[in-house]
This record gives sequence, structure tokens and C-alpha cells, in this order.
Amino acid sequence: MTALILGLESSCDETAVALVRGDRSIVAQRIASQDEAHRPFGGVVPELAARAHAERLTPMVAEVLAEAGAALADLDAVAATAGPGLIGGVMVGLVTGKALAMAAGKPLIAVNHLEGHALSPRLVDAGLRFPYLLLLVSGGHCQLLGVEGVGRYRRLATTIDDAIGEAFDKTAKVLGLGFPGGPAVERAAREGDAHRFALPRPLLGTAEPHFSFAGLKSAVLRHWQALASPGDAERVDLAAAFQHAATDCLVDRTARAITAFPTATALVVAGGVASNVAIRTALATLAATHDLPFVAPPPWLCTDNAAMIAWAGAERLALGLTDGLDFPARARWPLDPSAEAARGAGVRA
Repeated sequence: MTALILGLESSCDETAVALVRGDRSIVAQRIASQDEAHRPFGGVVPELAARAHAERLTPMVAEVLAEAGAALADLDAVAATAGPGLIGGVMVGLVTGKALAMAAGKPLIAVNHLEGHALSPRLVDAGLRFPYLLLLVSGGHCQLLGVEGVGRYRRLATTIDDAIGEAFDKTAKVLGLGFPGGPAVERAAREGDAHRFALPRPLLGTAEPHFSFAGLKSAVLRHWQALASPGDAERVDLAAAFQHAATDCLVDRTARAITAFPTATALVVAGGVASNVAIRTALATLAATHDLPFVAPPPWLCTDNAAMIAWAGAERLALGLTDGLDFPARARWPLDPSAEAARGAGVRA
């Protein structure tokens, strides 16, 4: 019987628990959304998120074990997100993972949330081989990484200001599209004219390897404020223009990274923004022009979930990589600590 891993995820506003085997079978899982709790605030409130994790996590563990007909003694390890993320939520999940590991007498695996995303495509695609080029796009991150193996990442590019998911969320807020912002902008963009508004494409075509989305986000605000009486037509057109410009930037920067990482066996996209159909389609076209396979996890695996944490735990356990119960929760935790700081980016996970 292959290893059975319990995964816990609580880095932001999704409380998630999953049981995954080393043969890539997902035995059981639960994901509890907090969208309704945060909707009145137009974004995630860290204190509310941490409180919800504390209330939900233990009952969800019991539900997942019951569905699988398993007990703590049946586990081979407990994998919990240890960062990066909202520190309150990370602490809730990691402390719960430590308690379960201690109670079961099983190893603890402290998982980097970004590694969960980075390895998630291998959960659903057994043929995906190292090294591959990963575009990691989410609410808090926008990076291009050479994934050379488990725990071995080379950062090729990052954002020098805003993450792409943050830009989507802020655009949704400006346009009054609701929360969560990424899916709201994508829905509106389907109805809009992407060419009505001329928006910038920061760093497009430059030798600089990194991303920048602050100027694009600000341009959306300026266009919206300049309209005399904006209505639904202007709202969907600006959403479409923003998505089109953002997609152009992602494709341009990724094309540059393909050249910089010629040993890649595939182009992979992961993270919450990877569920965006327009972005997926553009990246698939880019991969085809470079004769690279294109791999994207199913949309449910792109958003925060515990199956990817459990799978990262399984990959690490197979290599004998476990952690002590004194492992700290981390608000920031880069996958490539040796990467040179990007211009203007400050300290980023």
C-alpha cells in the first residue's frame, strides 16, 4: 500500500483538508470557503480568516478520516502548510498538524505553500518530468521558476510590485464587480470589448526578466474615473481590456523565460490565476510555438487546497524529507532563497 498523507491548508481564506496516497489517488478532501464572511470588506480580513480556520479545521479532519474509513494510526505522515501566507491562519494549520502528528506518532512535513502549487501538476500528470518551467500566478505571487526537483527551485522572474492576482482583485474593486475579484473580472471580460480602452503593458518586450502590474492597475482606475457616467458597458469593456493587457504581459515574460531555461521539459502554470481560461489558452499557444508540452492542473487544484499540500508531503516523504515539531510558521518563505532581489520588489516570499 502506498503512503497515506493527511494534508492541511490554511494560508489564506480557504480551510482545506485532504487525504492523498503516493500513487496520486485522492482518498477524500474538504474545502470550506470564507467568501461570504469577507465579501462585505471587499477582501480577506486576516483575523476573521484565522478564527474561521480554528473553528473549522479539526471537524473537517474528522470528516475526511471518517469518509476514508481511516484513523490517525493509518497515516504515514501529516503535511501542513507552514507558510508563506497570513501568519494567523498559517499558525492554526501548522499547530493542528503538529498536534495530529504527535498524537499519531507520525512524521510532520512542513510544506511551503508555493511548493504545493509548484508540484500540484504532478499530482494529476504522472508523466510530468523535472525540470519544467513554472509560471506561478496567484493573489500574492507572480513568479517564473525553473522546477529542477522537489525542494530545488530556480527563480527566473518575479513581480517588482503587485502580484497578478492582486491586480485582478483591485480591478474588480474599482469596477464594482464584487468579491472574489479574479473570477468576477473573468466573467465580465467575456462580455466586453478588449480593444475599447488602451491600457499599458508594463515591461513588455524589455530585457528585464520580471513582471510589473502596478501601472496597469492604476491605468484602469484612471480610465474609470475619467468616464462621465460609467455603466455596465464600460465596466465589462475595461475588464476585458485589463485581462487582455495582463495576459499579454504574462505571455511576453514567459516567452523570455523559455529562452532562459532551455532544458525545460514542459511549460506549466499553477496558482489561483491559472484557472483563468483566457490566460490558459494564451499560454497553451505560446507553449505550442516553442514545441513544449503545456500542463495546467484542473481549476479546483489551482486554488488553495489541501490535496496539493498532501501531495507535496508525499513527494517529500518519498525522499525522506520530514520536519521537527519545532518547525516555525512563516509569513514569508521564498522557494529560491538565493535569488537576487528584484529591482524595487523588497522582500517577497
